[in-house]
Amino acid sequence: MNLLSSLNRREFFAAGAATGCGLASPQLANAGDTLNGTLIRGKAEHVISIWLGGGMGQIDTFDPKGKGDPSKKLAGSYYNSIETAVPDVRVCEHLPKLARLMARVTAVRSVHHEVIDEHAAATNRMHTGRPISGTITYPSLGSIIAHERGAASDGAPPYVLIGYPNVTRGPGFLGTRDSYLYLTDTSQGPAGLTRPDGITPRRQSRREKLLAVLKRNADPTTDQRLLDYDAAIEQSLKLSGPEFMRVFELDREPANLRNRYGGEFGQRCLLSRRLVERGVRFIEVSHNLNFLNGIGWDVHNEGILNQHKLIQELDTAVAALIADLEAKRMLDKTLIVITTEFGRPPEFDSGGGRGHQGTAFSCVLAGGGLSHCGALGETDEIAKKIVSNPVSVPDFFATICAAVGIDSDKNLYDGDRPVPITDMGQPIRELFA
Repeated sequence: MNLLSSLNRREFFAAGAATGCGLASPQLANAGDTLNGTLIRGKAEHVISIWLGGGMGQIDTFDPKGKGDPSKKLAGSYYNSIETAVPDVRVCEHLPKLARLMARVTAVRSVHHEVIDEHAAATNRMHTGRPISGTITYPSLGSIIAHERGAASDGAPPYVLIGYPNVTRGPGFLGTRDSYLYLTDTSQGPAGLTRPDGITPRRQSRREKLLAVLKRNADPTTDQRLLDYDAAIEQSLKLSGPEFMRVFELDREPANLRNRYGGEFGQRCLLSRRLVERGVRFIEVSHNLNFLNGIGWDVHNEGILNQHKLIQELDTAVAALIADLEAKRMLDKTLIVITTEFGRPPEFDSGGGRGHQGTAFSCVLAGGGLSHCGALGETDEIAKKIVSNPVSVPDFFATICAAVGIDSDKNLYDGDRPVPITDMGQPIRELFA
């Protein structure tokens, strides 16, 4: 028996039996994002968003089905599945650590969009929640949350990207002020905040005094772009000091804890916890690291042979992050999100790997004070079609926004043009019960 009922939404309301996430079909909030007449507002203060670039296959991770066989062209999972801490919820055999923690996790198995063959377009969709437009550059989810909530501390930026910069992660029409601080090497911190060896504190002080003189003598401006740029410079000067930069000194953590997180990706997750402690509101951690299997999560052809190494690294790092946050009593205040640009079909390609599938795939939520149930939404016997309770990308975004206390019905403005925070998305009510 599957964890989730196969009742469709109409049957569910007719039955009138909304008894909980694990026993009822997922519901989307009604207009205005209300629950029992009250605006849905979660209690999370931070988001750690883990990005699996390339396309994580749901059928090989969080939505396992019957075993397939590439040599016989038999559609199905590449691996066996295992039981989890939540009855009737199974995951891939390479996720044993997360399996024990699934009571704190919800794998949303019915996410969907129509983008299939283009990684860049799908990546944009999963960062902005919208199709690419020829007339407007939409802000990323990280920038939206930075704009609405700001940093949780004066001594921290609101948004940090641990990975390579890209326009899809950017602020779009919101402007520079809501952009990210990024780094690619956890051992060094952000290159943009590191002073060259020849710039002594005294020399830096002289430079800042000169900059202040130039600003005082400049003509006043009302151009918001210039004002945002000035604000970004001011913030970078503040953050380049030793107080904030100490957050990147991972060797301050106990060696046994660092080892529990694992390799470079794990150290990125550990750093994200330190950034949350410091007051960063939104952190994206990239896991499209190619050195484990040569191609990351884009497992066409023989690339699938070492896919298990990526899954195992994800399991180790995210399980350590959940346990670490919980031990520090930070898990309810920190929403962990795992997303990817699309999923993978159950059929195998000519080389034994998998193609792309946007019509049904899994994204994962953990912590954040939500009412978790292991899994939510349902696909067919080969994870190819959504059987019940589809969750659109805007719905998923609205759920994240609601979790951190943002009204997803609110309008932002591109000049005089109103732009809803999500594209008509509605939060999933069960997660806020």
